[in-house]
Amino acid sequence: MVDNRPEATRSIRTSYARAKGLGPAHHGTSEWWMHRVTAVSNVPLILSFVVIVALCAGRSYEDAVRLVSHPLVAILLILGVLSVTNHMRMGLQIVIEDYVHDKGLRIAAVIANTFYCVVVAVACLYAIVRVSLRTLV
Repeated sequence: MVDNRPEATRSIRTSYARAKGLGPAHHGTSEWWMHRVTAVSNVPLILSFVVIVALCAGRSYEDAVRLVSHPLVAILLILGVLSVTNHMRMGLQIVIEDYVHDKGLRIAAVIANTFYCVVVAVACLYAIVRVSLRTLV
């Protein structure tokens, strides 16, 4: 196939910019990589969450609190919440930036998305910390 565009090999980007790999927004692929890293980290964290919930299923409330109070379990749950909510924020931000064309509405939607994800993360973290630090009488 022949490229009939005039001077198709010329670019307005400098050789340094091409070598560095930064796009017009000057943040390169860092967001893309972070989204992939959180996706990969979500796999074992969600599997551990499913195992924890399955272990809590047949137990009494006191035994379930005792299980969640274990430091390893609490840390896995906290890491899961942080990874999932960050992945959720980045994923929805990509959709907003791709499909919302009005600049003001796009900025408002990205801010609302960030606030929503922070509220979800804080609520989950509060619940995990509260249950894990609870002492049974």
